Amino acid sequence: MTMPLDRRQFLLGSAATAGALAIPGCAGLEPRSETAAARSLYDSIFEGMLRTSPETATSLGLDTGERAYLKRRLSDASPAGKMGVYQPVLDHLPSLRQIDRNRLQGRERAWLDTVLWLGERMSEAATFGYGGIGGYSYPVPYVLSQLTGAYQSVPDFLDSQHGIETREDAEAYIARLEDFARNVHFDVERARADAGRGVVPPTYILDKALTQTRNLRGERGAESGLVRSLARRTAEHNIAGDWSRQAEAIVDGRLAGALDRQIALLTELRRGAGADPAASRLPDGERFYAMCLRYHTSTGLTPDEAHEIGLRQVAELQAEADPLLRREGLTQGSVGARLTELGRQERWLYPNTDPGRQQLIADLNRHMEAIRARMPEFFNTIPTGGMVIRRVPPAIEAGAPRGYAQGGSLDGSRPGTFYINLVDTRIWPRWALPTLNHHESVPGHLWQGATVLGNGGIPLLHRNIGVPAFGEGWGLYAEQLADEIGTYADFPQGRIGMLQSFLYRAARIVLDTGLHMRGWSRERAIAYFTEQVGLDPISATSEVERYIVWPGQACSYKIGHNEIIRLREDARMRLGDRFDLKAFHDIVLLGGDMPLEVLATVVEDWVRERLG
Repeated sequence: MTMPLDRRQFLLGSAATAGALAIPGCAGLEPRSETAAARSLYDSIFEGMLRTSPETATSLGLDTGERAYLKRRLSDASPAGKMGVYQPVLDHLPSLRQIDRNRLQGRERAWLDTVLWLGERMSEAATFGYGGIGGYSYPVPYVLSQLTGAYQSVPDFLDSQHGIETREDAEAYIARLEDFARNVHFDVERARADAGRGVVPPTYILDKALTQTRNLRGERGAESGLVRSLARRTAEHNIAGDWSRQAEAIVDGRLAGALDRQIALLTELRRGAGADPAASRLPDGERFYAMCLRYHTSTGLTPDEAHEIGLRQVAELQAEADPLLRREGLTQGSVGARLTELGRQERWLYPNTDPGRQQLIADLNRHMEAIRARMPEFFNTIPTGGMVIRRVPPAIEAGAPRGYAQGGSLDGSRPGTFYINLVDTRIWPRWALPTLNHHESVPGHLWQGATVLGNGGIPLLHRNIGVPAFGEGWGLYAEQLADEIGTYADFPQGRIGMLQSFLYRAARIVLDTGLHMRGWSRERAIAYFTEQVGLDPISATSEVERYIVWPGQACSYKIGHNEIIRLREDARMRLGDRFDLKAFHDIVLLGGDMPLEVLATVVEDWVRERLG
C-alpha cells in the first residue's frame, strides 16, 4: 500500500513561491505563458500543503530555513482542517479551471488534468458533513477508527520521521507533543459531532480503536514510548536538558486527559453502535460510496460493474492457480482451502519469535537488493534513493495494514521504507513474501516513489500527490513484471504467491462493493476471504475491517493493474517492433501519479508519436 502526502493553507504569491521552490526545468519559460501560470499554481498549492501538513514538510525534509517553524507543528485536526492536505487544491480550483489546457503541451497538459481531477473529487468529498481526509489522505467516513485519528499516526511519526540532532529539534518535539494532545481533543469533538449525525463506526471497529487507545494511554511517565524516543535521541546527540521531564508532563497531563476523553467517547459510542459495515447506511451514504469508488479507481465504474469484474477475475485466477497447487500435491478442496493448507505447512514458516522476525526482515532486504540489481535491464530511469524494509511498530501492528510503503525525503537523507506487519509471522509463508516485496519495494512502490521523487523535471506537487489506482495498480504491475522477467523460474511456489496476491486483490473488489452496497456482513466478508483466497483468519479480519473504514480503497489495486496492463498490451500490439518496454515505463512513471483516465491519454499520445 502506498502512502502519499499525509495532509495544507497559507498560500504564497506566485513570485515568492517560485523562488522558494525553484523547480528545475522551469528556467526559460515565458513569465506569462500558460505553462508558467500553471506551474506557479502548482507551486502555490504545494507550499500550501506543506503549511497545512507540517508532517509532510518533515517527511520530505522541507521543514528547514524559512519553513523551520513547521517542525514545531502538526496538522490542524479541528473542523476547519477537515479536508486535510487537499484544502489548497480546493482553494486554487477556480484558478486552475481558468488555465487553457489547449495551450499546454505533452506532460504539462496531463499535469493540469491530474490536479483538476483531484480538485473535482475533493470538491465532492467536501460536500459531506462528516468524516474528512483521514489515514493516507483518503476520504473516510470516520474520524476515529483503528486506522484513523491522531492517536494512531502521530506516535510513529514522531519516532520515525521527526529527526532530533539539535536542541531546536528537541524543543520542536516537545511542541509537537502539545499539538498531539490538542489534535486528540479535536478528534474527539469531531467524532462526537459526527455521531450526532448518525455516523458511528461498527462495534468491532470501535473495539479495536478502544484497545489501541488504551494501549497508548497505558504508556506513562518515563516508560512511555513518546518519552523514551525523545530521551534516547537527545542522549545520543548529547543535547543537554531535562527532556524526559518535559515530555512526561505532557504525556501524563494534557495527552492523558485527551486520551481519557477519547476512551470515554468510544465507550459511549459502542453502547449504541451496530454491526452494519456499509457506507451506504450513512447519511447520503450511497453517494458517499460512489464518490469513494470514483476517487480510488479513477474510473466511472458503478459498484455493480466493479463487483462483476471482481467475481469474474476471482474465477479466472482460481483456474490458473489450480494446476500449480496440484503439482504441490494439493488436489482436494477449493483453491482457497488448498492455499490455506500450503500456507500452514511448517517448511514455509518463520518462527513466530523475535529472531524469526529479524530473519524474515533480513531475507526481504536481501531479496530486494537482488531484484534492484536487475532493474537496469527493464528501466531507462534508475533511481538512486535509499530503500529499506522494516517492521510495523508493534504498538500499532494490531490495527495496521499487512504492509505499506513510506516515501523517502527529497534530499535522500531518509530512505523510502517498506513496513511489514509482523504481528504473527505465520501469516507470511515464504512462498508469499517475494510477491509482497515486489509490490511494496522493487519494482513496486519504493522504486516508483524514488523514481518520481528524484526527478527534478516533475513539479514538486506532482511528485508528492497520490492517485490510488495509479499507485496500487503499479504495485500489482510490478508483481507481474517480476514474474515476466523470470523471478520464479527456479521457485514455482513463488508464482503461487503471485497468483494468490492477484486473487486477493480481485476478491477485494467483490468484498468492498459487497460490504458497502450489497448488504454483506463483516462475517460473510471474512468467510469469503478465507474460502476463496486462502487468507488466514487474522489477516482476513484485519483486511475486511480496513475496507470498512476506507470505502472504495480496496478496489484500486486490481482495477488499476487491469488498466496499466491493458494500456501496455494495446501499445505493444499497435507498435509491434517499435514497442520499447523501457520507454513505456518512462512514459508511465515520469509524470508522477495520475488518474487512469489521464494515463490513457498520455499513453495514446506516446503511441501516436511513435507511429509517426
